[in-house]
Amino acid sequence: MRLRGRRGSRNIENRRRQGGGRGGKAAPIGGFGLILVLAIGYFAEEERAAEFSSQILATTEQVWAQIFPRQVGKNFTPPTSVLNADVTQSPCGGASGATGPFYCSADEKAYLKTDFFVTLSRQLEAKGDFPATYVIAHEVPHHVQNELRILGQVHLAHQQSSQTDANAPTVRLELQADCHSGVWARSLEELLEPSDIEEALNVARMIGDDQLQKRAGRVPQSLTHGISKQRASWFAKGFSRLTISTSATHSARVGCSV
Repeated sequence: MRLRGRRGSRNIENRRRQGGGRGGKAAPIGGFGLILVLAIGYFAEEERAAEFSSQILATTEQVWAQIFPRQVGKNFTPPTSVLNADVTQSPCGGASGATGPFYCSADEKAYLKTDFFVTLSRQLEAKGDFPATYVIAHEVPHHVQNELRILGQVHLAHQQSSQTDANAPTVRLELQADCHSGVWARSLEELLEPSDIEEALNVARMIGDDQLQKRAGRVPQSLTHGISKQRASWFAKGFSRLTISTSATHSARVGCSV
C-alpha cells in the first residue's frame, strides 16, 4: 500500500510505555485469538509499527467520513485507537499479544498491540504488508457497527439464541466487518499496489476459523469469525459493491447485509 508521505491519525492513545485502563465485564469484539499472537518484527522496530498503524487508521477515518454522510446520512465519529506494547487494560478486559487486536464497545476504542504483525507472515503464510493493513482495518468496522447500533442488535440476538446457534450472530458480525473492510479497500484503490487485494484475500483465508483450529490441532466446532471461504468472500463482496449495511440483517442481497 502506498503510504509514503501520508499523515497519521490524531486519534491515538499511546500506551506503549505504560499500562492503563480499568478492568470490566464488557466483551471485546473482533479479537483474533491466541493463535494470532502477532509480533512487529515484521516492520523491524516498534516506532515504525506505530507510524504504520497511525497511517492506516488515518485512511479509515478518511474513508468512513466520506461514506457515512453519503450512505448513512450522518457524520462519522472515529474511534480512539490504543497502541500498547505490553499488557494494558480495557473495560472489555486485558489487551495483550495473546488476545490480538480487538474493539471494545464499552469505551469505543480499538486496541492494537504494536508488536503484533510478524506471525501473519511467519505462521500464517500471509505475505506482504497488506495483511497487517487488513487486520487493522478490520477493527474499525466494528466501531462502524457500534455507530450504527448494530452491535447492540447482535448482542441481543446472541442472548436470545439457543446454545446450538449462540455463535451465529457473532459470525455474522465478523463477516460484515470483513465486508466493510472490502468497502474501505476499494475506496482507497488509488493507494493499492497490484498485489494488495490478493494478499488481503489470502490473509482472510488464513484467519478463517477452520484454518486457525486446524493449526491448533482441533476439530472445527465453535465458529466465531466464519470459515476461510466466507471471510474471503465477504471481503471481496465489499470491495466489489461499495455498499455498507445499516442493520444486522440476514439478507445477502444488498451490500454488506449478512
